[in-house]
Amino acid sequence: MFRKVLVANRGEIAVRVMRTLREMGIATVAVYSDADKDALHVRMADEAVHLGPAPSRESYLVVDKIVAACKQTGAEAVHPGYGFLSEKAELPRALRAAGITFIGPDPEAMDAMGYKTTARARMIAAGVPVVPGADAEDFDTLALEASRIGFPVMIKAAGGGGGKGMRAVHAEADLRAAFERAQSEARSAFGDDHVYVEKLIVEPRHVEIQVLGDQHGQVVHLFERDCSIQRRNQKVLEETPSPAKVRTDDLIARMGEVAVRAAKAVGYHSAGTCEFLLAPDGSFYFLEMNTRLQVEHPVTELLTGIDLVREQVRIAAGEPLGYTQQDVQARGHAIQCRIYAEDPATNFMPSPGRIELLRTPSGPGVRDDSGAYEGCEIPSFYDPLVSKLCVWAPTRAEAIAKMRRALSEYVVGGIRTNLPFHLALLGQEHFVEGTYDTGFIGRHEATLLTGGSTLDRAESMAIAAAVARAIADDRQAKAAARDAMSAGSGAPAMSAWRIGSLSRLG
Repeated sequence: MFRKVLVANRGEIAVRVMRTLREMGIATVAVYSDADKDALHVRMADEAVHLGPAPSRESYLVVDKIVAACKQTGAEAVHPGYGFLSEKAELPRALRAAGITFIGPDPEAMDAMGYKTTARARMIAAGVPVVPGADAEDFDTLALEASRIGFPVMIKAAGGGGGKGMRAVHAEADLRAAFERAQSEARSAFGDDHVYVEKLIVEPRHVEIQVLGDQHGQVVHLFERDCSIQRRNQKVLEETPSPAKVRTDDLIARMGEVAVRAAKAVGYHSAGTCEFLLAPDGSFYFLEMNTRLQVEHPVTELLTGIDLVREQVRIAAGEPLGYTQQDVQARGHAIQCRIYAEDPATNFMPSPGRIELLRTPSGPGVRDDSGAYEGCEIPSFYDPLVSKLCVWAPTRAEAIAKMRRALSEYVVGGIRTNLPFHLALLGQEHFVEGTYDTGFIGRHEATLLTGGSTLDRAESMAIAAAVARAIADDRQAKAAARDAMSAGSGAPAMSAWRIGSLSRLG
C-alpha cells in the first residue's frame, strides 16, 4: 500500500479523497493555485505544493507541475479527483514514465473510452447498444448524417463532457448555427472543436451505472444513479435507485451487465461510470464512459456502503476486489443536491465571494461533502460548487423529507446559492412522483425559480433575515473584541471566538 498520495485537484473532491486516505493511514499532499492558498484542502493536507497562478491552464492543468510536485514530496501515487486532468491520458502516461502510480485506469483505457467517438466505435464492436449517430469532420458531413438519422438530433463535443459543446437541434434550418456554437464552446472548454451528431431521444432519463474493476479481470457494477434533473445538460440533483416507472431489478441487471461488458472490452480497472439514455419504453442506449470518479459518487456509497475512493486506492495498489457481483447489495434510497454559489433569480449567474456565515445541516442520514468553511472565498476561476448535500433513508419518500429538512437547515451568508431552487424542486409535484426526464427543469423553470410555494418563500425570507442579522452581530462582536483588546493591557474577559459564538446564539 502507498505511504504518500498527492491529490491533483481542489475543493470538495480533494477534501473528500484526503479523508479516506487519512483513514487508510496514507499521508496526503495537496496542490494549489494562488486563488486557493487558504483553501480547506490545503489546510487539511500533510503537505502542500504551490502550482502557480489562479487560471487552471497555468496551475491545475499543467502535467509537468503535478509530476514535479510528486518528486518534490516523494508522493508514490496521484489521485486525480474529477475534472481537470482526471480524464487526460497525458497525466497517467507522464506518471508512468516517472515511476509514479496513477489512481485510475490505464491511459490506454482512457484513450479508448475518454474520446466519445472512439468509445462509440468500441462499444458497437462489443455489442453494446448505442444511440444512432455518426462522427462529423466538417459541417457538410454533419448535415448529411443529421439528415440520415432524422431530426431532432444532438450535436456533442467529442473530447469532453459536463454539458459543454452540446446543442439540441430540432430543425435543419438551425443546424449550422448550432454546429458553430458547439464547436466554439468545445474549443474553449477542451481545446478540441471536434463534434459528432446523434439521434435526440425524446423525453429520456439519464441513468448511469457505476462499475469497479480490479487489475485481475474482475469487474462488478454498483447499480444505477438517475441524473435526469439537469440544467443546460449539467446535472443538478442525482438519486438512486431511479424512480422511473420502467425501472425494474431486471432492467438494472441488464444495464449493469452491459456496463460490465463495456469495461471489460477495454481492460478497464478502477472506478468508472457508463452513462445511458433510458427511453420511456424501457429501451436504453450507451452514451459514454466517464473514466474517473463521478461528482455524484456519494449516493452510490450511501446505497451500497462501499467507499469508492478506498476501492480506487486498493485497486491501484494491485489488490483484488475480493467480492463478486452477488456480494454487492443495495439498501434504501439516496439523494444528492449540488449546492452552487449561483443566483437562480438571475439565470443562475455565478456568485463568487467570501462566505460570511456558514451553517451546514447534520443529523441521521445526512452527509455534506464540502471544501468550504466560514470565512473562505469562493473564487471566480473555477466551478462554483460549494458542497454536495446527500441524504439516505429507507424509502424515497423518507429521503425527500430528510433532504427538505436538511436544505432548510443549510445557511450560507455573503454569497447567493441555489438552496431556494433545491427546496422548490424537492416540493415540486412531478419530482415527488418521480415522473421527470432530462427536460424537467426547462419545462418547470418559471415555477422552480420563484422558490416554490408561499411557505417556501416565507421560509427563505426568514432564513435570509436570520443570516443578515447573524452577520451583523458577528461583525459587531468582533469589533467589540478588538476594542476590548486595545483598551486593556491583557486579554479581554472573553475571547473574540467566545464573543462571536455567543452573538450567533443570541
